[in-house]
Amino acid sequence: MSWYLGFLLLLATVLAMEGVAYAAHRWVMHGPGWFLHASHHRPRPGRFEANDLYAVIFALPSILLIHGGVNLGWGAWAVWVGAGIAAYGAIYFGFHDVIVHKRIAHRYVARSPYMKRIVQAHRLHHAVETKAGTVSFGFLWAPPAEELKAELARRGREGVRAPAGP
Repeated sequence: MSWYLGFLLLLATVLAMEGVAYAAHRWVMHGPGWFLHASHHRPRPGRFEANDLYAVIFALPSILLIHGGVNLGWGAWAVWVGAGIAAYGAIYFGFHDVIVHKRIAHRYVARSPYMKRIVQAHRLHHAVETKAGTVSFGFLWAPPAEELKAELARRGREGVRAPAGP
């Protein structure tokens, strides 16, 4: 496989991973996997939370594909797809864990309309602290904040966290 076809496969995988991440977040993490993900919708008392195990779980297909492509003769496609999954994971980590949740200190402020939109959508997602009633499950694409606020209002603000402070 040529490098440019491989790179296109990597890019296609990154884009496809947004759909996979959306589905996993909406129907697994906010479904039967809530026992791990619930820790992410509460204040984190330490450096880690049970939800961090999802990073390990989602890294396994990438590791398996790269290993299979390099060592088991599965072909270059497996390496490119595995690298695409890993690239999505790196983008996710940078956006979600660093920019939004500030698990690494920084001074970045979202200024572009795109970054403002996805940061605000993720914050609206975290306004809900329960398994149900949450909005916006994607990471690289999100509906406009006005739509998400209207959806939360339509649901009667079910599960929305009480304002902090007195």
